Amino acid sequence: MKSQDTPFEGGPMDGRVLPVLLGPTGHPPKTYRIPVPDAAGGPPTVLVYRRVPRGHSRKLGLPQGWKYAFDPEGKRSGRPRWPWSRPAARPDA
Repeated sequence: MKSQDTPFEGGPMDGRVLPVLLGPTGHPPKTYRIPVPDAAGGPPTVLVYRRVPRGHSRKLGLPQGWKYAFDPEGKRSGRPRWPWSRPAARPDA
């Protein structure tokens, strides 16, 4: 498997660069979850980072690499959004 050094921005991992495994398309995963164990022995806290383009080329506008930005809400958006799907349930409803 290939890996790529990918920078992290925001949150506790700000400024760090970690090797991230690439998928079959040559891109890192869209979300990167980091479990952080609790010091008191409780359930671990999960930090969620979302993949964003690092920059774009001038002529074609293609992404020139990827970086991860901290997502403080950490909502799961792993399922496809089809036009006939029901809207996601809001927690305040």
